[in-house]
Amino acid sequence: MDSDTIPRALPPALTGPSSTCVVTGAAGFIGSQVAHRLLDRGCRVVGIDAYTDSYAVGEKRARTAALTARPGYSHVEGDLVDLPLAQVLDGASAAFHLAGRPGVRPSFEIEDRYWHDNVEATRRLLDGAAATPSMRRLVYASSSSVYGDARLPFRESGTPAPISPYGRTKLEAERLCLEANGPRLETVALRYFTVYGPGQRPDLGLRRFAEAALEGRPIELLGDGTQSRDFTYIDDVVDATIRAAEAPGAPGLAINVGGGTRISLLEVFDLLQGLVDIPLQIARQPFARGDVRHTSADGARARTVLGWAPRVPFLVGYRREVDWLRELGAAAAATRRRAA
Repeated sequence: MDSDTIPRALPPALTGPSSTCVVTGAAGFIGSQVAHRLLDRGCRVVGIDAYTDSYAVGEKRARTAALTARPGYSHVEGDLVDLPLAQVLDGASAAFHLAGRPGVRPSFEIEDRYWHDNVEATRRLLDGAAATPSMRRLVYASSSSVYGDARLPFRESGTPAPISPYGRTKLEAERLCLEANGPRLETVALRYFTVYGPGQRPDLGLRRFAEAALEGRPIELLGDGTQSRDFTYIDDVVDATIRAAEAPGAPGLAINVGGGTRISLLEVFDLLQGLVDIPLQIARQPFARGDVRHTSADGARARTVLGWAPRVPFLVGYRREVDWLRELGAAAAATRRRAA
């Protein structure tokens, strides 16, 4: 693409020095990293998190502790459905809505919680943002799960057909966001594709695989391993997310944020074996309900509208995650030895 076809981003008035931004889900994997990046830019950040039981709350608390140690950060604990949002949002120019209940498989068992955390919370935040005079743009974290088993690569112009309650709630929240776009409040929806890297959630595959390999345990493989994903490195996702708050052509659009390379789980295991330098033990299980077979993002809209493309190759990013997990394991072992 010629450089003159990539639009210039607006001056970072929404996410720069003297501005205030709100990050929901600020104790989460992606939300915490977005908050740190905004602080690096000199932005004041108000983080919100409900500390749901979707995975280990201790990891979320640790992320919050790291953020609250930084100047310019303040934290609000609570459910978006119940919080006094007029007070929380007052004075903020942009909101990054990364809160939500993640996970495909659990959504079949507790669909009502997914509707509350993903749809009702989004509806309430949109109402609050639209009523806040200072608020100019809201960036919503959607998901590739809205596509279901669509034809590859997934294009934003296609018709979404999610196959899980999780995917359906993400699509409904995305619809609410994009319908709210207008002169009063600009909205953007980013469809993230399998985000990974240091700090990744403990329930996600790449982390579970690496932890099992490093500990010499069997790796649980759901399916035959031919299923593939478009893995996207955390730093690239953060970059795209902040660009979405600044790009003039973004409002009213859903935009794919994908890593640019589709990799099968069998290929992941081959790379992981080289990273840990020990043979892997694979325990095969049936395919999981609601998991799509393949994902792949068409990145044309992200390049054109955001001026963004992924930068970190999968092997580089996964090596960083494995190294992070190795350090975590060593620190935990040292703690156990001191306690013995």
